[in-house]
Amino acid sequence: MKKVIQYLPWIVLVLAILSVGQKLASPDTVDSQFNLEAFRQLPVSASGRTKPLDTVARNSLMSISGRQSMRTDEKNYTAIEWYIELITNPKQAIQRNVFRIDHPDVLAMLKLDAEKRVRFSFEEVLTASEEINNQAIRASQIKAKARDPFQRAILVLNDRMMLFSRLTQLEMPYLVPPISSGEDWRPFVETLSLNPQDPDARALLSILQSYRDNDATAFNEQIAQFTQLIDNELGYIAKKSRYEVVFNYVQPFYTALVLYIMAFLFGCFGLLSSQLSKKELSKALLSSMTMLIIVAFVIQTVGIASRVYLQGRPPITNLYSSAIFVGWFGAILGLIMDRQMKIGLGGIMASVIGFGTLIIAHNLGGSNDTMGMMQAVLDSNFWLATHVVVVTIGYSACFFAGFLGIAYVLLGVFTKTLDHERGKSLTKMIYGVICFATLTSFVGTVLGGIWADQSWGRFWGWDAKENGAALIVLMNLLILHARWGGMVKDRGVVVLAISCNIITAWSWFGTNMLGVGLHSYGFTESAVFWISIFVMSQLVLMGIGLLPMSIWRSKFQRVKSTPKT
Repeated sequence: MKKVIQYLPWIVLVLAILSVGQKLASPDTVDSQFNLEAFRQLPVSASGRTKPLDTVARNSLMSISGRQSMRTDEKNYTAIEWYIELITNPKQAIQRNVFRIDHPDVLAMLKLDAEKRVRFSFEEVLTASEEINNQAIRASQIKAKARDPFQRAILVLNDRMMLFSRLTQLEMPYLVPPISSGEDWRPFVETLSLNPQDPDARALLSILQSYRDNDATAFNEQIAQFTQLIDNELGYIAKKSRYEVVFNYVQPFYTALVLYIMAFLFGCFGLLSSQLSKKELSKALLSSMTMLIIVAFVIQTVGIASRVYLQGRPPITNLYSSAIFVGWFGAILGLIMDRQMKIGLGGIMASVIGFGTLIIAHNLGGSNDTMGMMQAVLDSNFWLATHVVVVTIGYSACFFAGFLGIAYVLLGVFTKTLDHERGKSLTKMIYGVICFATLTSFVGTVLGGIWADQSWGRFWGWDAKENGAALIVLMNLLILHARWGGMVKDRGVVVLAISCNIITAWSWFGTNMLGVGLHSYGFTESAVFWISIFVMSQLVLMGIGLLPMSIWRSKFQRVKSTPKT
């Protein structure tokens, strides 16, 4: 048993690597006599970006159905199978239950029975299309923040119906590549109507007709010829398109999320074992946690690097990528802290921030293309690589300090884990991270002002996002000033660090919820509820941290050395 415990971290590391390797070794292939693997790798243009058909199919089905596959009584269809049926056999496709509708009032308006299912066919929804359109027009005339749940649900359903129709009519994506004509990407139907003999459009038409006629031999031959043509003329684009298909089915960020959750569990059991005086087991569990975090960090790094390659942009271009980056840098801070303190708290915080931010990213990504076209104001690789990266590192550092503060409060109030030495070490680490957060937040904010001066002709305009950035800097300075001036001691620094979570969350997401100012391009309605819950939880934790020390289980008493006799 002792040997098993001794080698547990290495066993965990090998199993984690094997699970990741198994995902790479068994790709998400389509089981069909048709070469749909080559079909889904075809590059197309949609939303201002060249991407594979696989991405279009996945995002579209996710937007309409809430998942990336379609289930029927006969089989489970992949996104690309659903898509090719949609454009070659629309009469069958409109009978598939893919439209997810949850709101009871919308279901009542459509007269749909939702007792046994939550997904319905386009054919069923189409019967009330006029009423849906009228309700959507009324809802669109109301400001986003003032809409009720029914109005939001109607707008979502209307958007899904419009997307379904555009896909069916081949209005999007642009399927015809600029091969022989030397033009830009072109819509398929429009190209054929203007020039029925266009060779590129005719080649695509033959491919789709072969699939419709269930002629697998002809389909496979034609897709091979068309793929070769694209490789010859658009080699770099075709290469990136294939890589994106691999990126889609590997899902590195989801894999990292699972590993972070496992690391968190190992860390918690490791801390529990240390309280039960099982030192060897505790050390093995905490080392296993570190191994899992390292694997998750490597996978997350590969995912971020893949996005940089596919986009040709720095790692942070929108709220989705900022959430991924915050978690990634939090993992770095956690690993560094664990090397210094060796009590496992750094790894636990790294895993919490890691899976927490990846869950946020998953919900932010939703059904949209997370590598979509950049906002015009953000279209600068230099400033994306400097101002945005530095500010986001500041976010990560602030959250890390805040979550260390949460750990201090929870462990101090509810356990006997924090003795005097551990408590001191933890507060020193919080203080050091806040110093780092102050530097990065200040430098990032100044860089943002310089970018604003170049873009909008003014360094500072009291924009909501600018105010949020200033609040982070001021809050960090307040903590340092209060500590230097002796106004607060260790526990005061801890409670103030937790308050930094509120300020940072407001700057990161809250300012976007206002929907005003020059930085309102990241507006998201769904964040209102969750950020309110988060703020309330931080206030509660601050209140717990201010409870009298007499009721804390960890008493923080110095261990007095016994005099030698």
